[in-house]
Amino acid sequence: MLQIKLFCVLVRSLRKSALPDRILLLICLFAFHFGNAQQTEVVDFLKVTATVEPDASEEKIRGNVQYTFKILKATDSVYLDAHKMKIIDVALEGVRVKSDENKIWLVDTFEAGREYHASFVYEAFPKQTVYFTGDQIWTQGQGKYTSHWLPSIDDMNDKLEFDLTIISPSEKTAIANGQLESVIEVKGKKFWKYDMKQPMSSYLAAFAIGNFSKEQRSSESGIALEMYFNPEDSVQFEPTYRFTKEIFDFLENEIGVSYPWQNYKQVPVRDFLYAGMENTTLTLFSEAFLVDNIGYNDRNYVNVNAHELAHQWFGNLVTETEGTHHWLQEGFATYYALLAEKELFGEEYYYWKLFQSAEQLKAMSDEGKGEALLNPKASSLTFYEKGAWALHILKEEIGEEAFRQAVKNYLQKYSFKNVKTEDFLTEARAASGKDLKQFETDWLLQAAFKAEQAYTSLMKLPFIEKYFEVAALKTLPLADKNFQLKTALTFPNDYMGQEAIYQLLDEPMSETIPLYKLGFESNNLYVRQAIALTLQTVPKELQKEYESLLDDASYVTMEAALYALWVSFPENRERYLDKMREMVGFQNKNVRELWLVLALIDPNYETDQKTEYVKELRSYTSSDFSFEVRQNAFEYVAELELYDEDVLKNLMNATVHHNWRFKSYARNLLKEVIKKEEYRNLIENLSSGFSKREVLYLKELGF
Repeated sequence: MLQIKLFCVLVRSLRKSALPDRILLLICLFAFHFGNAQQTEVVDFLKVTATVEPDASEEKIRGNVQYTFKILKATDSVYLDAHKMKIIDVALEGVRVKSDENKIWLVDTFEAGREYHASFVYEAFPKQTVYFTGDQIWTQGQGKYTSHWLPSIDDMNDKLEFDLTIISPSEKTAIANGQLESVIEVKGKKFWKYDMKQPMSSYLAAFAIGNFSKEQRSSESGIALEMYFNPEDSVQFEPTYRFTKEIFDFLENEIGVSYPWQNYKQVPVRDFLYAGMENTTLTLFSEAFLVDNIGYNDRNYVNVNAHELAHQWFGNLVTETEGTHHWLQEGFATYYALLAEKELFGEEYYYWKLFQSAEQLKAMSDEGKGEALLNPKASSLTFYEKGAWALHILKEEIGEEAFRQAVKNYLQKYSFKNVKTEDFLTEARAASGKDLKQFETDWLLQAAFKAEQAYTSLMKLPFIEKYFEVAALKTLPLADKNFQLKTALTFPNDYMGQEAIYQLLDEPMSETIPLYKLGFESNNLYVRQAIALTLQTVPKELQKEYESLLDDASYVTMEAALYALWVSFPENRERYLDKMREMVGFQNKNVRELWLVLALIDPNYETDQKTEYVKELRSYTSSDFSFEVRQNAFEYVAELELYDEDVLKNLMNATVHHNWRFKSYARNLLKEVIKKEEYRNLIENLSSGFSKREVLYLKELGF
């Protein structure tokens, strides 16, 4: 900080000269080059009041902000992180405001101990963090990116109160952090004013705009639980948000610390980057989790629901100081989500989930790729699953009472502050009276996964021991394990029954038919699903039983069974297609798109409708649909060579999509497509109608 102090002295003297402001700014910029990481020692940003108006037509943000901040050490300038923002106007009163490419500088003769205000209007064209997806606009701050749409603080160690007003078209709903104070309509626009009472890190600031309705419940403690949905998806509301109140009440009781915020809101959005994001009081999650009663059985929101809610304590109330301690957020959220599922679905489910993650962690460790929990560059598997395992083991070592007391003390002591792993361990030692050195070595510092200790813990549940006994039969000939598999398939639970079916895969069909029949007769949804996923060539002896899979309450089962039956029994294709005509499947239209493909390639099925079926399949590649729908459609279009101008335009659009996985898929597909000269020429002819980003990518490909 010596360089900064010297420069500040220089700046004070230069203020008395006639040097232009831009020269003074350059001096301050140079000074802060030496000390950016220490700004939290100089200034404490307390509050921001902002009005934000997104413009979907230009994909830009216009905002009006007022910051309140306290100077901790005398200085001549402090900054806000702001990526490529343009200052439009500055309030006459208050400090001077300057900007460069990545920061907005607040310049004055700041005195230690005093509070200051800065107000200005800005404009931004964010290349990330704000996403304009059809009729929705939403944000994803993830770590330190809020500064792409709102001048803020990328350093999560500076927490402040955010009061946001979001401007939307009058027909839309806007949701942001905190409590909705008012909605005012002016000239076709609505001003949604939200208020926060407590401080948080900037990356947790968020908003969403769209065609949303909501239903509200109250927790046992009186917290408002607001659950949003598109009115068109009203039939999916209950299955999607099933157990939300139960999860909230359980976590608040289990954690032992009252929910720390004013309310809790959840909003499903299109083309989200992840499963969900725990913005304070406002979880955004992928609309892929919107399910009906059938879809709930295969792909429900329960775990993500519980995980993001747990973050409201672990991550939002107490926040890591740096990536080294990231497990304090993700490991805790994963663990408490598992506890919530244990409460809902039972011990067997809980231990099964732990077993599955242990298998993944052991495999990674056995390959020499194990990671320490305190490695800031560790993978998600480590932070999430190994973190959850560490907490499971810690609770066993110190006892449930001491564990709960440690968590409670930790949260209360560091509320609205930033934490390190040592802060939690200190509370665990105090509550238990144990030094925990071995635990710290084994589970936090050691890269290898402690598989033996983990499996010993799992074996405390008799069900896991029985599962291991069935799994150990894999290498035996069928004759030597027939009785055990038969036993596993008689009144099976989900896991042992599935394992028994998986072991039939490479066995002679004539010897496995009685066992498959037992699997069908079990009426266990997931055992039957295992049959659908593994038995893709259906023998005549099992045709009737296999056909019954089309009626199971599982879109995964339906999709697999429809394909297998269509392939295995050509004489019955019309009957199968007629039966499944109206079935759509998940949000990604998995059953419907498969149905279209089978209807198209069957030369005898509804020949007069082929053109319409091709048209429908191609339409699903457009940006009118989510990337999950589009990717399925592109895969089928590629397989059937159904490219036309519209599909190629849609493919080009997909190559610049904000979801990196979908973008990567589209780019790889395009590289294959342009190997054919006819498609390459067609794309070149269409290029005049492409966006700037699409044209730039074509140039990368040599067009």
